[in-house]
Amino acid sequence: MKLLPKGGITWKAARARLPPWRAVVVLVTRPRFLATVVLAGLVVILWRAITSTASEVQRFYCYGPPKSPMMMSDNEIAEWDSRFQTPVVVNNHEPYEVNSSSISTVDLNPIKSTTKAVENRERVLILTPLRDAAPYLPKYFDLLSELTYPHELIDLAFLVSDSTDDTMAVLTSELHRVQNQVEEKIAFRSATIIQKDFGVTLDMQVDSRHAFEVQAERRKAMGRARNYLLYSALKPDHSWVYWRDVDIVDCPKKIIEDFIAHDKDILVPNIWFHRYVDGHDIEGRFDYNSWIESDQGRKLAESLPPDEILVEGYAEYDTGRTHMAKMGDWRNNKDEEIELDGIGGVNILVKADVHRSGINFPAYSFEHQAETEGFAKMAKRAGYQVIGLPNYVVWHIDTEEKPGNLDKEKDKQ
Repeated sequence: MKLLPKGGITWKAARARLPPWRAVVVLVTRPRFLATVVLAGLVVILWRAITSTASEVQRFYCYGPPKSPMMMSDNEIAEWDSRFQTPVVVNNHEPYEVNSSSISTVDLNPIKSTTKAVENRERVLILTPLRDAAPYLPKYFDLLSELTYPHELIDLAFLVSDSTDDTMAVLTSELHRVQNQVEEKIAFRSATIIQKDFGVTLDMQVDSRHAFEVQAERRKAMGRARNYLLYSALKPDHSWVYWRDVDIVDCPKKIIEDFIAHDKDILVPNIWFHRYVDGHDIEGRFDYNSWIESDQGRKLAESLPPDEILVEGYAEYDTGRTHMAKMGDWRNNKDEEIELDGIGGVNILVKADVHRSGINFPAYSFEHQAETEGFAKMAKRAGYQVIGLPNYVVWHIDTEEKPGNLDKEKDKQ
């Protein structure tokens, strides 16, 4: 063995120990050496590939216990699901615009019936069915023009049916008169006249239309007329529906605001009439269709055939009901409320959504009632409020009904 020089390894000494370059060339070009180099390269490449694949598998391996999901407990499933959050892809794009005249949308969500109707600009629909009503129309429009609720928020609609007089001509003339008074802000937002005959031939004289024998068919016909008018005139932006008969002779000018302030689903006033006897106003009570049900009335209804209709205020049907017409006094608190089971149709304020929910005027026997009384029964069945104001009086024409139709207490008036 040769010892290293005393001074350590120097370049000259190292070079002297290197093999000749020819020997190196010979070694490198040997097939065995080349095969060794190639084999080593393949080993390195395969190792890198294996380690890369293992790392990818590590990223996507199934997390959780080594069992079927059907065999996992609730805690194991919760732990498994909580490891990763579901990816959310948000695709922000411009609003889709539809330019078609045959497609429209109606949003009823903003349409409300509130006590701040004027401030909220809530629209009121006044509905009046008419038949042979020509004599009453001038007074009707005089009173209508005095209403203090903003007229630009009021729509008018009339149904003219089975008339034999000049109802249509007088109605058109009166509407033209009122709608042309723009400077005095009397004109209403709109007015609609609907014509529909139902084949009713009943004489409109008091003796005929108030006879007991015709009441059931009369109420059915009136129910149909109200429904045709309602469904033809009600628009999506109406918040309130105010039913107002044509034969009213006096009522408060703020009646709409007064009624709205109660915030009730259905509200009716008391209906009286003026009759002067020896210079004295007897202040007669008119509408006996607004009543509170009684046990006697319920038992009577249970005894009747399903299709028979009770008509109130006639001796043939002794219901024992409490009539709002016999209650109250216009000199007392006008805001006093009572719950009713039946209502008359002279004046009714209804939240529009009550009608939209399907509460209408049955032209058939609904719990042995029809038209407005059936409307009240139907509304109460659906859970709506039916309220009367015994001290809030609207004055009707004096019908001069003959004794015998109503109970003894009414006959005395």
